[in-house]
Amino acid sequence: MKDNKSGDDPLGINTRLAHAGHNPRDFHGFVNPPVVRASTVLFPDYETMRDRSQRYLYGTRGTPTTDALADALSEFEGAAGTILVPSGLAAISIPVLAFAKAGQHMLVLDSLYSPSRHFCDTILANYGIEIEYFSPSVREDFASLMRPNTGMVLLEAPASNSFEMCDVPLIARTAHEKNPNCVVMMDNTWATPLFFRPLDHGVDISIHALTKYPSGHSDVLLGGVSANEKHWKQLRDGQLALGVCVDGDSAYLCLRGLRSMGVRLQRHAQTTLQLCEWLQGHDMVSRVLYPALPDDPGHALWKRDFCGASGLFSFVIKDKSREECGAFLNALRIHGLGYSWAGYESLAVMPTFEDRIMAHGPNEGTTIRIQVGLEDAKDLIADLERGFAALA
Repeated sequence: MKDNKSGDDPLGINTRLAHAGHNPRDFHGFVNPPVVRASTVLFPDYETMRDRSQRYLYGTRGTPTTDALADALSEFEGAAGTILVPSGLAAISIPVLAFAKAGQHMLVLDSLYSPSRHFCDTILANYGIEIEYFSPSVREDFASLMRPNTGMVLLEAPASNSFEMCDVPLIARTAHEKNPNCVVMMDNTWATPLFFRPLDHGVDISIHALTKYPSGHSDVLLGGVSANEKHWKQLRDGQLALGVCVDGDSAYLCLRGLRSMGVRLQRHAQTTLQLCEWLQGHDMVSRVLYPALPDDPGHALWKRDFCGASGLFSFVIKDKSREECGAFLNALRIHGLGYSWAGYESLAVMPTFEDRIMAHGPNEGTTIRIQVGLEDAKDLIADLERGFAALA
């Protein structure tokens, strides 16, 4: 695993993960930060209260626990600041609401995470935002999609469930050339800032479902949003205006998971590649959707911009209906049937692409999405073989 870091930082990624966000000397030498559960914060006198001259004012504005996590994330994102929100979906909705203006035009990747699309089509549409979806394959033609009132662009790479790659630097650069005030946002949950740092590639707002790899143990709901210097104040002001915050316990659990994220991702990636290569040779599989594979259509973009791949991918069972593939899922004993991913346990789901306009996903069979956990590859392969046997 290569390090995705600034050139002036000599420390390796796992060293930085082990020490980021909390200095033990700030709290009596304890290795971990305290878990602060707080609403009310007391002031020593009227003057301090009037001037707001102490660091903490109220629980919604942060605690030592939430600051430790936010500071660590800002370091890895290369960001001016990071806000914490209660879920990955909130990490999409809060920054969009912070920058939305009635009458705006917003460009959204057609293969975006489905609940994020639902937010755009309902809440944003009701606020007078015009949503236009575009294909992940767009390149130079993206310029023709921009309008004078295009205020936001929302990306995800690779695409949700179908894993197409889009040209993030080109889209960000074009959006800013056409409208310097356009805010480019990206859901970076799949890669994490260890494998891709959106802000280094022209993106203004990097979005992360911290529920996934940073937490890593299927026991936390949390989101993080990191901003560059230009957009940090408005993002933070938007969060405070909406009153969205997180508790110390969730922040602590995520910070604890963050310490091992590097070694977990390395294991996830190694096992995933083994499964993908095995599936590519299976006679019931038409193709595997994973940009780290050399023959994947998005591999060149992935190799150019990313320095690693995580443990989520899809494959297509050819000539089988969704009803037939239910037998495949029911036969699995190690892969659980569940919608999340990035935990220690492997999962399988059957995604749909019905809400898409142009990026329709594979049509030669049924798509199965796999979250690769920390189990042994041979056991996961044997489990998938059970699924194929049930189909046969």
